[in-house]
Amino acid sequence: MTLRTVKGPTDHVVVVGAGFAGLTAALHLLGAGRRVTVVERGGHPGGRAGRLDLQTERGTFHVDTGPTVLTMPSLFDEAFAAVGEKLVDRLDLVELDPGYRTHFADGSTIDVHTDGAAMEQEVRAVCGPEAAAGYVRMRAWLTELYKAEIDTFIGSNFDSPLDLLGRDLVKLATLGGFGRLGPKVASFLPDERLRRIFSFQALYAGVPPQTALGAYGVIAYMDTVAGVFFPRGGMRSIGQALADAAVAAGATIHYGRTVTGLERGAGRITALRHRATAEPDGATERLACDVAVLTPDLPIVHELVGRAPRRAVPLRYSPSAVVLHAGLRHAHPEVAHHTISFGAAWESTFREIISDGRLMSDPSLLITRPTASDPGLAPEGSDLLFVLAPCPNLDSGPLDWARVGPAYRDELLGVLEARGHPGLGDVAGDIEVSRLVTPADWAAEGMAAGTPFSVSHTFAQTGPFRPRNLVRGLDNAVLAGCGTTPGVGIPPVVLSGRLAAQRITGLRITGAV
Repeated sequence: MTLRTVKGPTDHVVVVGAGFAGLTAALHLLGAGRRVTVVERGGHPGGRAGRLDLQTERGTFHVDTGPTVLTMPSLFDEAFAAVGEKLVDRLDLVELDPGYRTHFADGSTIDVHTDGAAMEQEVRAVCGPEAAAGYVRMRAWLTELYKAEIDTFIGSNFDSPLDLLGRDLVKLATLGGFGRLGPKVASFLPDERLRRIFSFQALYAGVPPQTALGAYGVIAYMDTVAGVFFPRGGMRSIGQALADAAVAAGATIHYGRTVTGLERGAGRITALRHRATAEPDGATERLACDVAVLTPDLPIVHELVGRAPRRAVPLRYSPSAVVLHAGLRHAHPEVAHHTISFGAAWESTFREIISDGRLMSDPSLLITRPTASDPGLAPEGSDLLFVLAPCPNLDSGPLDWARVGPAYRDELLGVLEARGHPGLGDVAGDIEVSRLVTPADWAAEGMAAGTPFSVSHTFAQTGPFRPRNLVRGLDNAVLAGCGTTPGVGIPPVVLSGRLAAQRITGLRITGAV
């Protein structure tokens, strides 16, 4: 297969956005000898992995406003290695054990361990020997699935669906990658609780487990086999580490600058126009370039380019999320770093938020306590809590979030109290300071359909059918980020930066472990 690359000179690359995709692309480009300038509208690096400091009389709660689950840090290591650095020199990572603690409506708890023997023992103790044997078989399947996908399906650029053809496609099909994830997981696991643990990740891809492609079992591999990590200093430290490495390797980063337009000539971008983000009516400046890497959400990219690609069916976006960031007065040491609180409902939950455009009647929630791994993120003796509730995006459920949001916050806190998870107690009464984020807030940040999870991973929006990272009609524009290939989540976004750099340099990088 011959890879299509950017035509013409590629000496100076301007990257729009200092998120994980943009900074990863920058590091790979710097390593290949390109001069790189990054333009970031915010005042700090990280993009969607944002930061918020909630001040109180007792001190500051340092909140991560974006993703809280870190998997596959080896992909970051590849980016650091491109400029001769090592991840361990820039980030202090803690491997979480358990990666998740899961609570169920029947009162049972299952800790999800990365270590195979430990997890087999946990499954045997809670679910019985048949389930333990099924877990061992499923773990082997997830591992084979990952090996079949990582370099040729997830970590590859596609110029045509025909690029899929070959031995790896046959292997993926044989493994059930083009079947349905839910039934495949059920074929290994007789216990419904385990089925949820190893298939809920499909929601990250914007589709219910029952209809998600089996190929997306690879997300469960990343979560439950490869391991879950947390950087001391919070997720915000990842963006800072990437930016610091890029600057050390020669990149220039302009913060607080919003790109407002592209100058073109002969089918190429010749320069970008940008202004101070804080001055919407301020004067613009010109930044010449040989290539532009565009990482904002697709509607912003389409506005800059001047058109959206023609598609037979409009893009379909993933569900959104309501997030409560809460600074608690007291520590809750019994609560794990990540907890998934499952309601009794399951399939109906996905139907409500994806098809019906309604809030979950029996919610399943992700609860993160980052202070379990880094107490310094909160004042001494306090805790920081992040509660995420999947919800409809603004296309499927155009709710009045200014009115609905506060009431839903109280409802979620009531649900947590009623479920009586060990260590949580009266969370509502322990909140000292908080911030609620709704789909309306995501939309205000320029995210399509009010969702931070971008374009969903239906079959028609997966692999070679996902919005491409080359822009038709512009010979030197490349996309990166969750809206393009390979997709949503930290590992795919990091890979998108690598794939964007590959479009410019022609260099292939494979072998993530």
